[in-house]
Amino acid sequence: MNGSGQNLPDGLLLTYYGDDYTGSSAVMEVMTFAGLPTVMFLDVPTPAQLEAFQGYRAIGVAGISRSQSPAWMEEHLPPIFQELAKLEAPIAHYKICSTFDSAPHVGSIGKAIEIAAPILGGAWHPLIVGAPALSRYQAFGNLFAAIAGEGYRLDRHPVMARHPVTPMDEADVLRHLARQTDKASGLVDFVSMKQRQADERLSAVAGKGAEIVALDVLDEETLAEAGRLVWEHRGERLLAVGSQGVEYALVAHWRRSGLLPKEVPAFQARPVERIIAVSGSCSPITAGQIAHAEANGFAALPLDATLAVDAGEWQREIGRTTEQALRSIGEGKDPLVYTARGPDDPAVANLTRAIAASDVPASTVNDRIGNGLGRLLDATLRESRVTRVVIAGGDTSGHASLALGIFALTALAPIAPGSPLCRAHSEDPAHEGLEITLKGGQVGAPDFFSAVKRGGAPTHNGGTRT
Repeated sequence: MNGSGQNLPDGLLLTYYGDDYTGSSAVMEVMTFAGLPTVMFLDVPTPAQLEAFQGYRAIGVAGISRSQSPAWMEEHLPPIFQELAKLEAPIAHYKICSTFDSAPHVGSIGKAIEIAAPILGGAWHPLIVGAPALSRYQAFGNLFAAIAGEGYRLDRHPVMARHPVTPMDEADVLRHLARQTDKASGLVDFVSMKQRQADERLSAVAGKGAEIVALDVLDEETLAEAGRLVWEHRGERLLAVGSQGVEYALVAHWRRSGLLPKEVPAFQARPVERIIAVSGSCSPITAGQIAHAEANGFAALPLDATLAVDAGEWQREIGRTTEQALRSIGEGKDPLVYTARGPDDPAVANLTRAIAASDVPASTVNDRIGNGLGRLLDATLRESRVTRVVIAGGDTSGHASLALGIFALTALAPIAPGSPLCRAHSEDPAHEGLEITLKGGQVGAPDFFSAVKRGGAPTHNGGTRT
């Protein structure tokens, strides 16, 4: 056990891999806005790219494992974890969604732990999903999430219970995880935390062979206590698993123990005259945000995603919509290109039918959609000289960002929890310094797109899922 001491150690405090692009930026947000500079790479960085961020306290790699199979994980994750291990940070974090998106066949958190544990190490692996800042709460191992102030157990959540890929039918995170791995698990519950018996409880569950230990988080007190358990019991190195609740917990403990100042300078961004937004999200929350943006002067431009089953037709559709976006900018409007307005938009069913009627795999079509939105952004940015963009949708964000030639992001200012405004780092001078926000489907208030334009947080709290 390491005592907290009087100062945080020099050098890297934390490395992380995020299982999707939008959620990965949430870790960077928490650390940076606590005064701990953090960079998020969109792929394993080269030595030269790392050199540019000497002195940063956290380094992350954004990934796509949330939408991948266990076989894909076995092939692609070990080299990434090995590179993170070389950085020798005391804590390595496998970052997951705060709604525990996962299943045995896709986005398996259990499989990721099995792959990461031998490489990234640790005598135990804390699992922290709850984060009050996100309206995520865990009690006796059961995860709850609130939307617009109304809380739901996750298996009764109006979005997650009917998720099209990873529906949650079990709110107990360890029971859910047991479908994905045979590793033994245990729980440090909020009662033991509040009764100052958390260390004894941790020792007891570890003594029974638990490798994965879930830590309840209900409020600021249990958040900081979870952070203390991780930090003081980290050993030489530790693999932690969870949402950005891991970083919220560490920061809460560091502040409570005097290792970090409680107040840091405010991070702010200026408003801009024009932004460009693209969305591959079919979330109902994103749909509401598109409607709000359109009612407030944005030009909402539909993109026919069914054409992505044919490479030539898709190229022409991207070109046509790029011209529309440029015309909108010329007319003094902010273009917002979207593939669907929520799960009930006929565009969603039309795409499913188009894929089924073609001989093109769904994964190929999805890649084309994300890449196409990135190429649309690239062409529109080069012609218009707009300097701020939004990319909505987890898979979309990854493909579109890479299509822009971006290799890293650093946080500039908060917009909504989990989706900060960032600065892009690119070897392409046209996109170096671009201001960009990656938005998950469930993230943000109704006025999210307007908030990005003005460079400040939304005026009302909204849903958050990162």
